[in-house]
Amino acid sequence: MKPVSINLALQGGGAHGAFTWGVLDRLLEESWISFDGVSGTSAGAMNAVMLAEGWRKGGRSGAKAQLALFWLAVASSDFSIRLPEQLEGAVTRFWLHAMRYLSPYDLNLLDINPLEDLLLGQVNFEQLRQNCPFKLFIAATEVATGKLTLFNEAELDLPHLLASACLPNIHKAIEIDGAFYWDGGFSGNPAVFPLIYECAADDVLIVLLQSLQRDPLPVSAEHIAARVTELGFQSTFMREMRTITNIRNYSSGWRWRQGWAERKVNGMRCHLLESDPLLAGLDGASKYDNSKQFLTGLMESGREAGEHWLSAHGAQLGKRESCDLNALFS
Repeated sequence: MKPVSINLALQGGGAHGAFTWGVLDRLLEESWISFDGVSGTSAGAMNAVMLAEGWRKGGRSGAKAQLALFWLAVASSDFSIRLPEQLEGAVTRFWLHAMRYLSPYDLNLLDINPLEDLLLGQVNFEQLRQNCPFKLFIAATEVATGKLTLFNEAELDLPHLLASACLPNIHKAIEIDGAFYWDGGFSGNPAVFPLIYECAADDVLIVLLQSLQRDPLPVSAEHIAARVTELGFQSTFMREMRTITNIRNYSSGWRWRQGWAERKVNGMRCHLLESDPLLAGLDGASKYDNSKQFLTGLMESGREAGEHWLSAHGAQLGKRESCDLNALFS
């Protein structure tokens, strides 16, 4: 295959991010594919940084090893992103419901976040800032304004990465330079526009953890609440993609009048790798499941999805778009 450089947009989704680990693990085996920029939110931000840090230390094989190291550490007995006492099933759902009324400022007085030690042990942020192999765009949401903030590879440090994955019902807001931040999923999940305007590569592969369409209609209180939460984390992405399609539709007949921004949007070749039926069938509580069996199962599912996508659409990279944005987002 002819070498091609692409951009990646990685969606967040808690433990479901292990699916993206599998997708990236498969993509890294294709020596003809390289990366120009990576945009990541929450779990997508973790995957983006592990991809970059591993590549910095050892190229493709280093990236594969770093991603595995991170997710296996998440699954280890001394680290848990689950709820207290490894709560499961109905008890987990009850705890998630209770967290709507209990604040981390009441329960987590010491602001303990096990991700801190894990990330400090695996990422040399100073070296990554100096020698990042590609552009990074890590999304967080400013609490006071609701604005999307993107932290790039030149400024990236531990608080920026923690901010991108800061769920306000579990962790206290992350303070950076006097401003407070929550999970980037509230404002961009993932953010696509920096890959269009700030990267040279025209191909953008978006790896989704939430299905673009959910069936059947949710009717129980639990399923309605779950869908409302999903929509909250997906609406900004849907709106951004709708804007992209509108720019294309309104400017396509006036190419001679297009400015730089319109030309960049029209020149983008978009590709979507959607979540598979396994992810679609999981409930919200599974995003807190850090068991090794669950995470490695998602990783294998992600590898299979990556293999299927490469077989179906890999030849289109560098040539043409592989999805119909109008049909999906207009």
